[in-house]
This record gives sequence, C-alpha cells and structure tokens, in this order.
Amino acid sequence: MRSRGTQCGGFFSSEGRRKAARMAFTLYALLQAALLFVNAIAVLHEERFLRRIGWGADQGIGGFGEDPGIKGQLMNLIRSVRTVMRVPLIGVNTVTIVLLLLFG
Repeated sequence: MRSRGTQCGGFFSSEGRRKAARMAFTLYALLQAALLFVNAIAVLHEERFLRRIGWGADQGIGGFGEDPGIKGQLMNLIRSVRTVMRVPLIGVNTVTIVLLLLFG
C-alpha cells in the first residue's frame, strides 16, 4: 500500500500543490490585505467598541509637552484614519469590487 502524504487536498498531494500555486503571494494580494486592514480601522466606532476597551477619546490624553505613549499614538492613528481616509476608501473599495467582478 502506498502512502499518499496527507489526505485529499493536502499540501503534498498534486492537488495541494496546485492550490498553493493559485494562492501565491502577489502584490495585489498584499494591497488587498492592506485595504481590508484600513477598512477595519475605519469602521471602529468610538462609543460602541473603543470606549469599552478603554480607548475612548477622553482616555489616555497626556499633558502638554509629554510624549504620548503607544496607546495614545494608536488612538491618534485610528482617529486620523477614520477622519482622513473616509472618502478615499469609498473610491478604492469601489475600484477593488469592480476589478474583482471583472477579473475574478
């Protein structure tokens, strides 16, 4: 009896190798992952989610002249992405959806 490596569709079978070749790491996949990450940041709601975990607007604000900590910098990044990227994200998401519909 011959060993097949792993079950059907596993990495070592011929079907698994073809599947791995189709899931290649491309620049388009990297850009799509970055777009999904920015979308995830943009939809975070301050009162529903961020305040519950202690990241609201009134929390973590240092005094004048103090360097903000990591938490403060991340809160500023989230606020900036939500403010600045709102309109461009609509366009980029539309283009991405059209490309996926046209080219699969």
